[in-house]
Amino acid sequence: MARTLQPEELIDSAVVDPAGNKLGKVGNVYLADATHQPEWITVKTGLFGTKESFVPLSGAHTDRDGVHVQVDKDSVSDAPRIDADGHLSPEESTQLYQHYGLPVPRMSPDGRMDRGKDRGQAAMGGRGKSDDRAMTRAEERLNVGTEQVETGHVRLRKYVVTEEQQVTVPVRHEEVRVEREPITGGRGPAEIGEAEQEMVLHAEKPVVRKETVPVERARLRKETVSDEQTVSGKVRKEQFEVTDEDRKHRRS
Repeated sequence: MARTLQPEELIDSAVVDPAGNKLGKVGNVYLADATHQPEWITVKTGLFGTKESFVPLSGAHTDRDGVHVQVDKDSVSDAPRIDADGHLSPEESTQLYQHYGLPVPRMSPDGRMDRGKDRGQAAMGGRGKSDDRAMTRAEERLNVGTEQVETGHVRLRKYVVTEEQQVTVPVRHEEVRVEREPITGGRGPAEIGEAEQEMVLHAEKPVVRKETVPVERARLRKETVSDEQTVSGKVRKEQFEVTDEDRKHRRS
């Protein structure tokens, strides 16, 4: 492997075979007793990830897509069914090596595999003997809502103003005109004396009367208008920093 795989990087990662098929997610990571480095992983397969199959990490590497292993999907599906109970026996390990066509390590006198990579205990995420040390990362988020506030008062009132208006009205009046006509022939009696006639003359004059009539109605009515406003605020969040044995820092 180009770089030592870290158990915390593997748990729940997607597992991909050489053809790009997604096999499932990593359930447990098994370490070698001598080196304490990852040697096997279990892959959650089946409906709802209830089935686990052992997959070797020999030649595997990781990237943003997950863990890329060197065995295909069919080999994993046909792998021997072994309970992921925290430790592999020598017999179970031999079955897996033979199934995947990997060289089976020689047994040492104490019953261990002589490769220095004996089947170890699940490093992370396993059931049973696991060393699971976790911490929770938290962050703040903006929770934006609205509340109703008073923005002002509006009052409607009426008041009286006086203005001058001029209206032109046609008027009529009577005048006297004297009409004369001659009497010809001198017929009939006539008397000399004083006499008078009287005639009454009339004229129209403007008369102003005022009346109050309604001309317009006004009322106050509230309506709700939708608008958008942008709010901003500073939030804090926690980040993870992992320091490996080579004192290399990784942030996430």
